[in-house]
Amino acid sequence: MTQTTVPKTVRTLIAPDKFKGSLTAGEVADALAAGLRSATGSGAVHCELLPLADGGDGSVDAAIASGFARRHYTVAGPTGQPVQASIAFDGATAVVEVANTCGLGLLPGGNPEPLNASSRGFGEAILFALSLNPSRIVMALGGSASTDGGMGMLTALGYSFRDADGRQLYGSGRALDRIHTVQRTVLPELADTELIVASDVHNPLHGVHGAPAVFGPQKGAAPDDVAALDKGLAHYVTKMAGAGLAGAAAMAEHEGAGSAGGIGYACLLLGATQVSGADYFLDLLDFNARKETCDVVITGEGSIDEQTLAGKLPAAVARRSGSRPIIAVAGRSLLPKERWSEMPLAKVYALTEYTDQDSSKDPDLSAVLLRRIGQEIGESLL
Repeated sequence: MTQTTVPKTVRTLIAPDKFKGSLTAGEVADALAAGLRSATGSGAVHCELLPLADGGDGSVDAAIASGFARRHYTVAGPTGQPVQASIAFDGATAVVEVANTCGLGLLPGGNPEPLNASSRGFGEAILFALSLNPSRIVMALGGSASTDGGMGMLTALGYSFRDADGRQLYGSGRALDRIHTVQRTVLPELADTELIVASDVHNPLHGVHGAPAVFGPQKGAAPDDVAALDKGLAHYVTKMAGAGLAGAAAMAEHEGAGSAGGIGYACLLLGATQVSGADYFLDLLDFNARKETCDVVITGEGSIDEQTLAGKLPAAVARRSGSRPIIAVAGRSLLPKERWSEMPLAKVYALTEYTDQDSSKDPDLSAVLLRRIGQEIGESLL
């Protein structure tokens, strides 16, 4: 009797975050899948792609890759210039992000504007999302260019800030200490919509661990700018409390109030619920159901390091993957092999092991290396 061997099929779930500055999560997944499918062996590799986000930049793209529709809308960029932004919408949930409305990547010429940048465009995107009558709006806060406490965002949503001469103030870090009066018009649409802040930042609004001190230098703030922004935010909180906003002072101390230059604080004032960005997006994109039919999970991000272990997206993926082998792919890995088991990871592949060039700013090279890594992973599975 002749025996026949049926070639095995290995089912993989490719669920990475973006490689910041290089490739989107979708591009990372595509490159790995191309390599996996090219692997030779005694079987075949089936790839299911699930590009992920953790509430930072790339959140809208990740939602769209999972089936949400893209909706375009023009908003004011971080320095007021028109920006073609997009939100994701599935008929019930809208995903809106800071990065593609008023983020660092949208600064003209890449020149930082730590005092002048505004979050107004993010508020305009929320206003557009409200026009679609969603049940909830998920606000992804990573990548902001501003440190205005969400003042700009609130001006787009019915708040009016005036100086001592009664002149209308445009929301920015520079304008914070000029606020004399605050008036607000509550939008009925906001009252009827669940607001979710997806962020894993835990800093308060101001102070030693606040937004200006911790994140201001990343946005180009010199020491004098940091001091001015911190003073301005303290004044802003005082004026908000004086305008009768319940809990305005306490909310400034809330974990996450300092996310996105203080946009987190403004979101709390609007009644938003703050959740873990990584876990929320895994739920939103239906990770638990998608993993069930897969034998191996492949995840990754630009850098695998101590922060990854502290709960970034690959760690959340690993935690939810059960007993399946988990493979991580990164631009670089600073995690020694003896610590892989802490996530746990079966193996970590890093682009730096395949080239002497800096792939972090070279999307084409990153994609080539990811395809090569994908092929190696595939051949190790077959």
